[in-house]
Amino acid sequence: MLKQYKLRNYNFRLVIYVIALTILGIMVIGSARESVQNKQILGLFLGAIAMICVSMMDYSFILKFSWLYYFFNIVLLLLVSVMGDNTNGSTRWIDIGGFRFQPSELSKIILILFFAYFFMKHQETLNTVKILGLSFILAGIPLVLIKQQPDLSTTIVTALIFIALLFIAGLSYKIVIGVLAVSIPSVIIFISLILQPDQKILDDYQYKRIMAWLQPEKYADAAYQQLNSKMAIGSGQLWGKGLNNSQITSVKNGNFISEPQTDFIFAIVGEELGFVGAVVVLALLFLIVIECILMARKAKDLAGRLICCGMASLVGFQAFINICVATGLMPNTGLTLPFVSYGLTSLVSLFIGIGFVLNVSLQPKKYGMGDT
Repeated sequence: MLKQYKLRNYNFRLVIYVIALTILGIMVIGSARESVQNKQILGLFLGAIAMICVSMMDYSFILKFSWLYYFFNIVLLLLVSVMGDNTNGSTRWIDIGGFRFQPSELSKIILILFFAYFFMKHQETLNTVKILGLSFILAGIPLVLIKQQPDLSTTIVTALIFIALLFIAGLSYKIVIGVLAVSIPSVIIFISLILQPDQKILDDYQYKRIMAWLQPEKYADAAYQQLNSKMAIGSGQLWGKGLNNSQITSVKNGNFISEPQTDFIFAIVGEELGFVGAVVVLALLFLIVIECILMARKAKDLAGRLICCGMASLVGFQAFINICVATGLMPNTGLTLPFVSYGLTSLVSLFIGIGFVLNVSLQPKKYGMGDT
């Protein structure tokens, strides 16, 4: 389980990027909602410890128990529906003895590990109907359970991660082209159907979010968060108004943004740290994604490559959607910004995922005499 590693293979750059972004997030969270800042600091320490411990564990050994993790994940998601804690109309959390966590956040990491193992084991037969069908069933079960919470945004991100892993594992380009040929017109039909006033596909709140994005003047009650978010980002200009400022012109200080410490944390970044602060956050997220991809290229096997690309997909997709929502480029989804938004389960889960990436970097591919 534990191996002898060379310190020079440890990716300290990735660690620095992650810690720096998390500290920046803690500072912004303190300005957005000071009462939860200490919990996020605790999350940083717990996450850092988990990351270091996981980075020392041989991921090849850990992946041997992938089926156990998969079923454990299903049990956790089922427990949410049985004994979950309802907040704001959604049942996504489990509270055990005062310890409250969100299984869907951990589910993303578990599914990355599981499909890294599954796709490597079936690498030669990946493009057969049997394996593709089985992989979609195995991915579909947790996705359905997450969707029922309801948590459509996490379902979408998790599905995107699965698709990315499937593609990187070696999905045939013929299948990709065939799926695109079917999915593009299907998406057009789906969009036209959900835009109908009497549609039954989406829940009412999901329909309102989409319509508020398309017609904010008509659905002002549902669009106010995104409108205020854009106003906050624009008002920050180049350098921002400063963290913990007391300006009466501040959108945050006027409590015009709901849950500023989670879904709309980027609006606080834009208002208080300005364009420069927003660019720093974007740069750190980009560097984390790039480092994960670079580690994937050096991985000793397909499983390691999939773990790294899975984490790159998780951070990249989720950050992209969160920032698009905050800037009004996408409908409101309710996703957090990785390493920046408040949330202990999310933060610790991300650190665990980064820990596995670091372990992959500690076991680089060995080149032979004739290799370059």
